[in-house]
Amino acid sequence: MSKNLKEYVVIIFAAIVLTILINKFLLFKIVVPTPSMAPTIEPGDQLFATRIHNLSKMERGDMIVFYSKEFDERMIKRLIGLPGDKVEIKEDGTVNVNNEKLDEPYIKYPGGKVNMNFEVPEDKYLLLGDNRDNSKDARYWSDKYIDGDDILGKAQITVWPLNRFNFAN
Repeated sequence: MSKNLKEYVVIIFAAIVLTILINKFLLFKIVVPTPSMAPTIEPGDQLFATRIHNLSKMERGDMIVFYSKEFDERMIKRLIGLPGDKVEIKEDGTVNVNNEKLDEPYIKYPGGKVNMNFEVPEDKYLLLGDNRDNSKDARYWSDKYIDGDDILGKAQITVWPLNRFNFAN
């Protein structure tokens, strides 16, 4: 094998290893399958999400990628309730967290027509879609809360299609 070919093989191998390490520990790509987060993100949008290693750094309003045991797939929803929170969804679509109205400028389709109350258990999180009129989320899941262990990352940037390129949240 010539010296140049060996150098190319080493470079390609190093690039593959680096890609695997980045995907395992830093960030990963997700393709949005449904309109549950519209218009913030649309079906077919591709996003990069950073892996979350410290759940205490998550904030209400973050777009979270998680694994749903109920549906056996990765999903993306908006973080609404943190452990210990009391969340109320009113008939008009208003969401109150710990008796204070949640500011949700990302909601364009409030949906609703239901009154619901949640008390988020320790080590659990409450997640809702932005398109409340068309989102199968905690309001309809058999297990309303997501385990901290099932949270994979935080959506950071929409990279495709290019005309929708922007930073998440």
